[in-house]
Amino acid sequence: MLKSEQYQKLCATLDKCEHYQKFKAYKDKVLALGNDSLEKTFAIAVALCLVCAVLVSFGAVALKPMQVYNKSLDMKKNILDVAGLLEDGADIDKAFSERIEPKLVDLETGSYVDNMDADAYDQRKAAKDPAQSIAIPKTKDVAHIRVKAKVAKVFLVKDGEKIKSIILPVSGYGLWSTLYGFLSLDSDGQTVQSINFYDQAETPGLGGEVVNPKWRALWKGKKVYAETEQHSFDKGSVEGADFGEPALHLIKGVVDNNKPEAIYEVDGLAGATLTSTGVTNLVRYWMSEEGFAKYLNKVRTVKLKEAKS
Repeated sequence: MLKSEQYQKLCATLDKCEHYQKFKAYKDKVLALGNDSLEKTFAIAVALCLVCAVLVSFGAVALKPMQVYNKSLDMKKNILDVAGLLEDGADIDKAFSERIEPKLVDLETGSYVDNMDADAYDQRKAAKDPAQSIAIPKTKDVAHIRVKAKVAKVFLVKDGEKIKSIILPVSGYGLWSTLYGFLSLDSDGQTVQSINFYDQAETPGLGGEVVNPKWRALWKGKKVYAETEQHSFDKGSVEGADFGEPALHLIKGVVDNNKPEAIYEVDGLAGATLTSTGVTNLVRYWMSEEGFAKYLNKVRTVKLKEAKS
């Protein structure tokens, strides 16, 4: 009954609307035209486009919450994957909330930011906001990303109250695209656990092999920072690293594990020199003072104090 009254009110309102009456009159005129009429064909085509546009717009709005949730779920899945915690059939949300703690880091100071919501923060979106980002000097922009967010979102993998590992967001330009991924380090801030690129558009079978589990497995146990002087790397575009500087890089060919410098080397991607260089450069950038070096130094300091106590 209530719906019937609302419908009657709507009809009464439309009857009083001048534009609706003009539309109704034009509709009757068009429908009365012959099927071979150009005006009728054009009018029906326009009406069909408008109806489709309304339906698509309605679908986009109605499905947006689901799209946002699925995007968040996929990100959590990638973080659990690089943390070594992803299990088939597991509840992603539950596994993430139980083991992963998002934290925000001020890249300038290396300190945690506690006055912002880490769960709601989107680092990639912040990097596009002039108020939340900063331009990178060309001389320091080895990853070719031009701007970075002032605050980064990191993920602590917890084992009870202890930090098992630290997951850092990394990005940099390859051959065709900017690669976005996560680098997982042990709680010492030095030893690699895993790497994972969740967004990239490199050549399938070549640079696209950055997502190959076999290649990703080569990173485990590698060291990020030079523990001895590293004066020469395989590629001329990659400078040597002094003690304490980022030294991890991809080489051309296969790593000789009998060499002492092998701890800083990962097999290059066959036939993808520029993508390999891009991966090297993004690691160098984000592990430098421009990236997470200050934060990781503080992490190591805290860990050292805890060990002594």
